[in-house]
Amino acid sequence: MNEELDLSRAVWRKSSISGGSGQCVEVAITDTVVGVRDTKNREGGTLVFNRDEWRAFLGGVRNGEFDID
Repeated sequence: MNEELDLSRAVWRKSSISGGSGQCVEVAITDTVVGVRDTKNREGGTLVFNRDEWRAFLGGVRNGEFDID
């Protein structure tokens, strides 16, 4: 596995407002990548983004690009 994709020592966080509904994702931010995984199914796989992709995603969220009417 490529060293930058090894998230075994990453610190995973979820939103403090997730409320325990069980429908949450966890995010791990490293120097090179951002990992996203399902809180209930941590072994089910991880989406990995480079930092530019993650910034673009967050910008889209802030700008309402993913809002459902």
